[in-house]
Amino acid sequence: MAARTQRRGRDFIARHGETVFNAAGRLQGEAPHTPLTRAGFAQADEMGEALRHALGDTPLLTLWASPTGRALQTLAVMAEHVGLDWHGAKTDPRLIEIGMGSWGGRYYADVIAEVGDVVDRPSGLLLSAPDGELYHQIAERVSGWLTDTDDDPGDRLVIMHGISSRVMRGVMTGAPVVERFGAPAAGHLPQGSLVMIEAGVETIVHLGGGGEVV
Repeated sequence: MAARTQRRGRDFIARHGETVFNAAGRLQGEAPHTPLTRAGFAQADEMGEALRHALGDTPLLTLWASPTGRALQTLAVMAEHVGLDWHGAKTDPRLIEIGMGSWGGRYYADVIAEVGDVVDRPSGLLLSAPDGELYHQIAERVSGWLTDTDDDPGDRLVIMHGISSRVMRGVMTGAPVVERFGAPAAGHLPQGSLVMIEAGVETIVHLGGGGEVV
């Protein structure tokens, strides 16, 4: 897959901070609201400070987020750091996390006891539940969002999730398809990480310290 080199502007893509589900070892998926922990708010603070260092105050930046509570909480903190109005943010359901089906909300340990490991160790990607979303479906939806915003002027801040952001970053940078999953995926980044992608090239702006499973 070729990198999306013709996309206008720069995308600052952030992975939301730690949540109560992460801290408890539960499969989060597309759950609409799993609040940030204190560590999660601290990670959002660090990303906001890194963004301010990179762009200064009140940059020309369109705010985007997954409509989940944890993404919007992370965005609120980051927007405050750069002096932008959170109320002007746009959300899109195509930015949500992988749909976990019947595994959603359950403890990792309980699902692993039933079906074995739920993480593909070579890639670090979470396996799809039998009734969950497949990776090519994630690639299709994030590609649709990219197409709809390719020609938007200026830069964007996009708050996403661990798996969906890996797929979207993979699509944007032309990463190879991960054979087991049938979709491109960029490398794993801890929670609280922020990258910039410009003309298909990714640069790490801030590397977070989240210690979650995936």
